[in-house]
Amino acid sequence: MTDAPMADARGAGAPADALPIAEISRLANEVLDRVGSVVVGMREPLTAALATILAGGHVLFEDVPGLGKTLAARSIASALGLRFRRLQCTPDLLPSDITGSYVYQPSTGEFVFREGPVFTGLFLADEINRTSPKTQSALLEAMAEGQVTVEGRSFPLPKPFHVVATSNPIEFEGTYQLPEAQLDRFMVRLAVGYPGRDGERQVLLARVERRHEVANVEPVVTAETLAAMQAGVEAVYVDPDIAGYCVDLAVATRTHPSVQVGASPRGSQGLMLVARARAVIAGRDYVTPDDVKAVAIPVLAHRLSLTAQAWATGVNPRDVVTELVNVVAGPPAVGVGDAGGVGSRA
Repeated sequence: MTDAPMADARGAGAPADALPIAEISRLANEVLDRVGSVVVGMREPLTAALATILAGGHVLFEDVPGLGKTLAARSIASALGLRFRRLQCTPDLLPSDITGSYVYQPSTGEFVFREGPVFTGLFLADEINRTSPKTQSALLEAMAEGQVTVEGRSFPLPKPFHVVATSNPIEFEGTYQLPEAQLDRFMVRLAVGYPGRDGERQVLLARVERRHEVANVEPVVTAETLAAMQAGVEAVYVDPDIAGYCVDLAVATRTHPSVQVGASPRGSQGLMLVARARAVIAGRDYVTPDDVKAVAIPVLAHRLSLTAQAWATGVNPRDVVTELVNVVAGPPAVGVGDAGGVGSRA
């Protein structure tokens, strides 16, 4: 992992098409407001999901049915102007149902590649744990490299490309646990949680008001604008102390007595990238320790493999990360330095 290049508060060194921080923040919050008008009571998970997309990552929503996970994914895709495709995962699903396959063309006597649903801007794998590990693995190359390989030939996916998957944690019959390698490809795993009484009442009244089932979200940006927003986020400098704090949290997971396998360097990098995007959404061109703490659980918890004894005693990976956030020393205060650099000590 290489050090991020320095940039001043105006994002010097950014690509020509990169948007400034203030504009990224404005558009991001407009996206959240637009999606929040349909998906009620999920502002924090939606913020984390949007930060992950701005950081170039993939999102896993894991919670009980009926909480609006699919609606959230579809609404985010609409607000971001991304082409959206949804695939309902089932046990009999094949890898080619995701990636596409070669089909015989009688008119020419040749086999022609027919693209699968993964060739889109935002691909929703609904109830991903209902399909077999072999089919789940069909997404690994797409998520890691932005391409799929069929019959020895590689096909690039559109850019931007993001995967949002949902998983149902309460059922075990007819489901397949996601392999650790697959989980590690998701930059965050988010829990939605039940809405409060007022939020749930708002859901009911919104359904009555629109007089039909489907809730639509109008686009806020285009796919091209999203790419420019992502380029602007990439230009933000990260203080070395913040990067060190991300590493310290990841290393602490590897030595915790309840953890058999801790977070890899991909975990510490994800922590830094999502925290940076979250800071930009908040309108800042520097990352604070609080940004890192706010995303530590969704970024790190799903990357931990607990010991058998920890599982037997009811230890939860989220509890481990919470404990480490409370005990691992944070860096000195960071912010905009008096020399104009971003991320220097305050």
